[in-house]
Amino acid sequence: MAVSSKDSSTTSSSLPRGNVVGKSEEAQLVTFKLGTEEYGINIMQVQEIIRLSEIVRVPKAPPFVEGVLHLREKILPVIDLAKRFGVSSGQRTDLSRIVVVNIKDNPVGLIVDSVCEVIRLPAGAVEPLPEMVTSADARFLQGIGRLNGRLIILVDLARVLSHDEMEQLEKVEGLDSQELKNRVGLPA
Repeated sequence: MAVSSKDSSTTSSSLPRGNVVGKSEEAQLVTFKLGTEEYGINIMQVQEIIRLSEIVRVPKAPPFVEGVLHLREKILPVIDLAKRFGVSSGQRTDLSRIVVVNIKDNPVGLIVDSVCEVIRLPAGAVEPLPEMVTSADARFLQGIGRLNGRLIILVDLARVLSHDEMEQLEKVEGLDSQELKNRVGLPA
């Protein structure tokens, strides 16, 4: 996110394509919980929201990759978003969901504690991250949205995975192993 200390406004030209909200726009966000915090992602990047189902672990996957699942005859890599962000998450419950999103034109499942709602967030309600949290660990975050007394952490999906991590996920997604296909229920 391009924000200078002199100018705390964010322009749509300074944000990568697909970001949550530009300067003079309103964004629709899907909000979800990780632990006690509420996060939001642009609804245009969400394909669907599904119940947590059986996830097959993949050897040698990065620690934040839970594994893969079978979704409509495709193998979908699934990331534990709390592990990726390095935050504590609640226990997996009946409210836990997988949010299927597009990250750099690749479908990826994100495990979240619960999905809250779809909201409209005016551009004027978005503030940059405080300097204290603008470290490398905050590279996935775009800003803070304020809405009706709530603080919503805005996620920049384009930065959730590095180029190398995307390549690793593509390898997981493209696995043709018969054993893996059998484990996720795909036909031979």
